[in-house]
Amino acid sequence: MRLIFMGPPGAGKGTQAKFVAEHFGVPAISTGDIFRANVTQGTELGIEAKRYMDAGEYVPDEVTNRMVRNRIDEPDAAGGFLLDGYPRTVAQVEELDGMIAFTGHRLDAVILLTADSDELVKRLLARAQTEGRADDTEDVIRRRQEVYLEQTAPLIDVYRDRGLLVEVDGLGEVDEVTKRIFTALAPVQES
Repeated sequence: MRLIFMGPPGAGKGTQAKFVAEHFGVPAISTGDIFRANVTQGTELGIEAKRYMDAGEYVPDEVTNRMVRNRIDEPDAAGGFLLDGYPRTVAQVEELDGMIAFTGHRLDAVILLTADSDELVKRLLARAQTEGRADDTEDVIRRRQEVYLEQTAPLIDVYRDRGLLVEVDGLGEVDEVTKRIFTALAPVQES
C-alpha cells in the first residue's frame, strides 16, 4: 500500500500514521524524521538541509525530493509506504509521481484528516502545555494553520481530481479515528 497522510497541524497524522503503517506492514515516513536523521548522520543532504533549517527557512524541494527518494528506495519501503509531510507543493507531487512510477506501482490513496480549526487550536495548546512547548502560542498555531491551507489546498484538489482523496474526520478518540480510516480504506485496491 502506498499512501499519503495530509491534514492540518494537530489533526493526528503522526499518531494515525503509526497505526495504519503497522496494519499494512509498511514504514511510516515523515519528512521531519528524514530531515532529523540526515542531519544527525551528517549526510551531504543533511548538512545542506541544516543550513536552511537553522535559518528558519523551508528546505528547498530539490533537497527534500532527494531525501524522500533515498528513503523510499530503502528495502523496507519496497512493498509500500505511508508518507506524512510530503508532498507539500505541486512540484513535489509531480516528483513523487515519477518516483512511484519508476517502481512500477502507483499511489493508492491520499488520506485527508479533517478537523475544525478551533478544536485543533485547543488540542495544540493543550499539547504545548503538556510537552512544555512555550513557542506554541495561539497566534503561532493559527499561523501554521493558515500556511497549511495556503500550501496544501492545491494538493488536495490535485488528489481529489485523480480520485485518490479519502477524507476522514480527524476529531474524536484515537481508536475511533483509526476505525474511520480503515473503513474509508477498505475499498482501496493496493497497487
